[in-house]
Amino acid sequence: MSTAPSQPRFEPARIIIVMGVSSSGKSTVGAALGRALHAPFLDGDRYHPEANVEKMRNGIALTDEDRWPWLEALTAALKEAAQKKGVAVGACSALKKAYRDFITEKAGEAVLFVYLDGSRDVIAERMARRNHEYMPTSLLDSQFATLEKPDPTTENVLNVPVTDSPEKIVRTVTGALDHLKTFKRWQ
Repeated sequence: MSTAPSQPRFEPARIIIVMGVSSSGKSTVGAALGRALHAPFLDGDRYHPEANVEKMRNGIALTDEDRWPWLEALTAALKEAAQKKGVAVGACSALKKAYRDFITEKAGEAVLFVYLDGSRDVIAERMARRNHEYMPTSLLDSQFATLEKPDPTTENVLNVPVTDSPEKIVRTVTGALDHLKTFKRWQ
């Protein structure tokens, strides 16, 4: 009999959001997870109002007031996609617990957050290698300052290390989605 603690079980959800700081791999993992589940994938970056994009492009961190309309628009789109297809996958930083609570409240149902957990050094290295349309490396510190790591004992979250390959992360997530296996979407 094993005495190792097991990962807490999460509440089954039709809406799955891959979350984490910029350059953690949200879009890459989210798109791969959507393909594996044969589910629509919605990238949260596409739901930012132009004013948010301009602020970030100019190296100005977003405030809570900037984020609420963005989170509401993304959540509405994810809810609609899940209603049509039975499941939907999104990518969204969801850095604060209040944001995750807001998303869940607006969805009106359980949302599973897949947290891509990585150190500042690993993320900084990734960020330096990529060219993002509007997220400069100067905003990395503000991302980590805003981040409230989700707690799997109190939140509906599955924590995975960003150092795993996207394929391994997708296998970890799909392996944990017992409630969706009846659809045999990825088998």
